[in-house]
Amino acid sequence: MHLLISKKITIYLLLFCFLVSINNISLMNISFPKIDKIEIIGFNFDEKKKIENIINDANFKNIFFLDKQYLKKKINSINIIEHFEIFKNYPSTLKISIKKTKILAQTKKDGSNYFIGSNGKLILNDYSSSSLPFVFGDLNVEEFLKFKNEADKSNFDFQKIIKLYYFKSKRWDIETSEGYLIKLSRNDVKKNLNLFVRLSNEDKFKNELVIDFRQKDQIILNGK
Repeated sequence: MHLLISKKITIYLLLFCFLVSINNISLMNISFPKIDKIEIIGFNFDEKKKIENIINDANFKNIFFLDKQYLKKKINSINIIEHFEIFKNYPSTLKISIKKTKILAQTKKDGSNYFIGSNGKLILNDYSSSSLPFVFGDLNVEEFLKFKNEADKSNFDFQKIIKLYYFKSKRWDIETSEGYLIKLSRNDVKKNLNLFVRLSNEDKFKNELVIDFRQKDQIILNGK
């Protein structure tokens, strides 16, 4: 009786191994659908190529084994991007929706031209734009965004700025298209700009082209 049970167990084990072997061969022969379409919304043709190259360089063959975190990290390294989303449309389409950052100003660093994005990043650029204010000095982008935020909350029109000068003391001077040079205090940007708007609208101050707010509770006016 014991010998008969042993033979049955042996037969079952052989049958199990046979079935597992067949399943393994089947699994090896399974062909996952390849990524045959990449839709990139929000980029022009040349910019789309950057995303496609990232996917190709990572050797992503099919959508099932796409490393989404790796892809996000690589795409996020493209400084022109403010926000993006990745969608997998099974079985073989990858869709990436991109929102570009807003370009706020321009600057120069280590001999190269850069745009300053609202995302706090510098975007390398081969040319300068006369329509954007130019930032001089050893720029701290975080401080620039703080200044921009204060300017936007004031009555001052940021688009009138043609030059900004940043100082290590975290203070700003700005030059406007109307010829004014405004020397702002460090901590009262919004207040200074509102006061400048009020003064510049009064005829008696029209020839005072340098407005200095650096001294506490004082305004120094000079013709330029």
